[in-house]
Amino acid sequence: MAKKQNLLVGGFSLAARNWPAFLWTYVFNLGLAWIFSLPLQMQINEITAHSLASQRLSSAFDMGVMVELFMKLGQGPGPAMAGSYFSIPIYLVIYFLIVPGTLVCYQSGAPAKLFSLIETGFAYFWRFVRITLVSLVIFIPVLGGLDALQRVWRDHVDATMVGKPAFLIEMAGWVIIALVASAIRIYFDLMQVYTVQLGLYAHSEADGSEAKIWRQIRRTFKPAWKAFVGNFFRIYLSFILLSLAGLGVVAITARGAIHSLAAPHMWQIFVLTQLGLFILLYTRFWQRGAETILALENPMPVPVEESASSAPSAEAQGGAAEFSI
Repeated sequence: MAKKQNLLVGGFSLAARNWPAFLWTYVFNLGLAWIFSLPLQMQINEITAHSLASQRLSSAFDMGVMVELFMKLGQGPGPAMAGSYFSIPIYLVIYFLIVPGTLVCYQSGAPAKLFSLIETGFAYFWRFVRITLVSLVIFIPVLGGLDALQRVWRDHVDATMVGKPAFLIEMAGWVIIALVASAIRIYFDLMQVYTVQLGLYAHSEADGSEAKIWRQIRRTFKPAWKAFVGNFFRIYLSFILLSLAGLGVVAITARGAIHSLAAPHMWQIFVLTQLGLFILLYTRFWQRGAETILALENPMPVPVEESASSAPSAEAQGGAAEFSI
């Protein structure tokens, strides 16, 4: 087992050294948001172009006009709604390409170039799809059960309390669900990290062969669980701290954007909102860096039954760009 290090410091270092992966992810997200917001922009323009009420938006922000606008948008299907549904599969495809490539760069030290990220992403694409499907089968019933308990708890609170105490007690239930969901998310992330580690073991084979055993994602469940349970407070507190930091920055920038709604130009709002989202996205890459550090400290055992020789550590392995499925 490697020497333990500070997960926050190590994760920040990994994310900083591989900044192109983070930057390309931000560019892709911004591009998708812009492309799929065009139908919404056209639909809003059609509604407001000939409306006398929309004149109140020319000099200031009017909440009443905006509420009426979104009520009309929700009355029936339109291009904005169709665009939002179409954007989901495209976002998932980009996610399943960028994330594996980023994790390979984190573990191998390979440069995070766009071509390498995409090529490696194709190599791990279906493995990450399978991990996601398996995780949904396992985790949705857990979160669904917690949500059902929260509904029962909410009905009980509504029947026995009113005012601020009722609100705080009901919010405590949502906080518990969020904390459980965070733990599930960490385990899911560690499964992805170990899937890449398993692929890097296969890539380090001297003869270049790849046995079926290297594609069995079920082999990542146990090492991910052992690393998670054995280092629970280290990784959990790091994950929660970074999540709160990212959400805090988003809240601050959103508040500043709201206070800029009456400004004659909109660039201040755009800069503030994008700054918040930029930092929030970086905290996510920071979290993945911390999880990678944890996985490198607790490497998974090499499947020796089909391995001719011991595989080197994940830190010493090269990239897996040419690794085929």
